[in-house]
Amino acid sequence: MDVRDTVEAVFRIESARLVAGLARIVRDVGLAEELAQDALVIALEQWPVRGVPDDPGPWLMATAKHRAVDALRRRATYERKLAVLGAPEGVLDEAPDVDDHIQDDLLRLILTACHPALSAESQVALILRTLGGLSTTAIARAFLTTEATVSQRILRAKRTLAARGVRFELPAPAELPARLTAALGVFYLIFNEGYSASAGDDWARPQLCEEAIRLGRVMAGLLPAEPEVHGLCALMELQAARIPARTAPDGTPVLLMDQDRRRWDRLLIRRGLAALASAEALGTLGPYGLQAAIAACHARALRPADTDWPRIVALYRLLAHVAPSAVVRLNLAVAVGMAAGPAAGLALLDELDGALPGYPYLPAARGDLLERLGRHEEARAEFARAAALTGNARERDLFLARAATPPL
Repeated sequence: MDVRDTVEAVFRIESARLVAGLARIVRDVGLAEELAQDALVIALEQWPVRGVPDDPGPWLMATAKHRAVDALRRRATYERKLAVLGAPEGVLDEAPDVDDHIQDDLLRLILTACHPALSAESQVALILRTLGGLSTTAIARAFLTTEATVSQRILRAKRTLAARGVRFELPAPAELPARLTAALGVFYLIFNEGYSASAGDDWARPQLCEEAIRLGRVMAGLLPAEPEVHGLCALMELQAARIPARTAPDGTPVLLMDQDRRRWDRLLIRRGLAALASAEALGTLGPYGLQAAIAACHARALRPADTDWPRIVALYRLLAHVAPSAVVRLNLAVAVGMAAGPAAGLALLDELDGALPGYPYLPAARGDLLERLGRHEEARAEFARAAALTGNARERDLFLARAATPPL
């Protein structure tokens, strides 16, 4: 890897923390992004000549902070001149208070950006692009929409914040619960992109899962009385526990029912079950808690045959009532197919015709049920459709392999 590739790789890893840390100082996400880009340019100029620093992340942050201090000093000088001329003087903190009630720059900026002036979808899209480092393609997949739609949401969000003069300031503790829904949505979308990468050659990106879980744990410490925070932590930890078994040694994906459950991370399972117990103790489970309860059914089954499918069906029916969506109905159909037979599951899937265009898991689920019914030609056609729809190379290979499987 040459120096330029190294710079770009380090920046991809560190950019979210750079923007978050800088936004705490300058209280302007747009300026924070510009300063982070300035640090990247300086690295591209200096590292090929001076060599890559031993600690490239802190080097980028220190460089960006120097630029931030210069920007703040220029702004302070400008405001003092305005005051002398009799113009209104803005409020500027040259040394922002770092001893506030949230000790995590990334989480602080996520909560700050969950401003009520923006729709929930715009909040999530803006934060994922700015802090999660996800492409518009990945965000579009998470939203089950188009890249153009996501781009417009991000653009409108920035324009709305600018037009209203919103400063990226820390919300007061009393305002935090109101911003919780959007923040949890960000965490779970980041987790999902790590758990099942939307594009590229990797089946998963565990580092994204780890970051989402970290943010969830920080949030649980911040809002310990919120059941959905614990529910989301439980869901992410129980799902992340499967990651070691989700790929074969050659990187080939391994589906849930075929995984070696001895490879599941038992520590994460224990943590996830404990978080689920905390959510249940605090009150009625919400959408994340219900999904965690479903994941717990899989985690408790030492063998696929031990899975409590009737309970999973019941939980999905409740989830479909609490948070109705086509994806939930798809998962319900799959569970019914396991509990009551493939014909019953296929009947439910048929009700979704046209509901999820471009979603590869619908034809994949249909293909699995058709295969179990012995309708092999139809099954292969559905797996071929799923392969054509996915943007992930590993996933495409999996679907193509199933499309090519001859009948038994």
